[in-house]
Amino acid sequence: MRTSLRALAMALPLIPALLLAACGSGNDNPTPNDSRLRVLTTVSPITSLVENIGGTKILLEGIVPEGVNSHTYEPPVSVAKSISNADLIILNGLHLEDPTLELANANKKSSAQLLMLGESAITPDQYKFDFSFPRDEGHPNPHLWPDPVLALKYAQLVHDKLIEMDSANSAYYDANFSTLRQGLQLLDQKMREAVSTVPAANRKLLTYHDSWAYWADRYGFSVIGAIQPSDFSEPSSRDVVNIINQIKAEKVPAIFGSEVFPSPVLKQIANETGAKFVDKLADDNLPGDPGDKLHSYTGLMVENMRAMIPALGGDASAMDAVPTDLVFHDGPSPAKYAH
Repeated sequence: MRTSLRALAMALPLIPALLLAACGSGNDNPTPNDSRLRVLTTVSPITSLVENIGGTKILLEGIVPEGVNSHTYEPPVSVAKSISNADLIILNGLHLEDPTLELANANKKSSAQLLMLGESAITPDQYKFDFSFPRDEGHPNPHLWPDPVLALKYAQLVHDKLIEMDSANSAYYDANFSTLRQGLQLLDQKMREAVSTVPAANRKLLTYHDSWAYWADRYGFSVIGAIQPSDFSEPSSRDVVNIINQIKAEKVPAIFGSEVFPSPVLKQIANETGAKFVDKLADDNLPGDPGDKLHSYTGLMVENMRAMIPALGGDASAMDAVPTDLVFHDGPSPAKYAH
């Protein structure tokens, strides 16, 4: 499937414009003479950060459906229409969305800009290689955004790019970014308060997919393992036995899965070890629906803390002080999230 899609991606620029338009995945509500920047994003946490800064001054579309595995997501050919209309295409980078990047390079207009957040937010010496992303495969862990300090770097990069491309609205972007920055700084502060209530011996994470490496380093946790192998398959029987032995030896109180990566293996491991099984952590699936107060990057991280911290013996009530709704109030958001 991957090979055929990539071949199609390279051939798409040759498809007549009328046929391409018929593919029909894009922001079709704006009028043709709408002068707002058309911005395309991938995973929903990034879409949320861009939405908060761009507000009503941009036409924003996220193309990776919420609740799918972003590592294995293959964009449908119809996404090429959205790409061909975009002025700015924002990706996480660090090899998270390689098929989307190929499609973008094959179909973006010559004036469109690409913004790769991960490569700009950290330097190669800060890359993390771990269970799901081993060094010998050459692709670092791309999940920077669960760390709100790095998410703020993402937001800064987006803010700067929007002002570069649309200086007429710079004051608007400045105001939104300032409010978002305060919210992310508060999120960091309240995370630290919540983490401080977790007994030191319990500050260990074992998750299905290894999305927490940068967060753990920031907040003094150890990621002792990830269930999912680097090829995104199920673990072998030997892997499961080793994980069970490790959990027992280190007395891990809870293990964490998610709705995006359902796995009966985690339940088996929990039953064998007596660890509590929590399946509520999320990497890029925002809580609720677009328009809900929790449907945001900050909402995602607040809900993650509410799932993680109590399971490890701590108190997550500090998270109640973190606002999760949009920072702009000059009209309804024009952002579109994929489903």
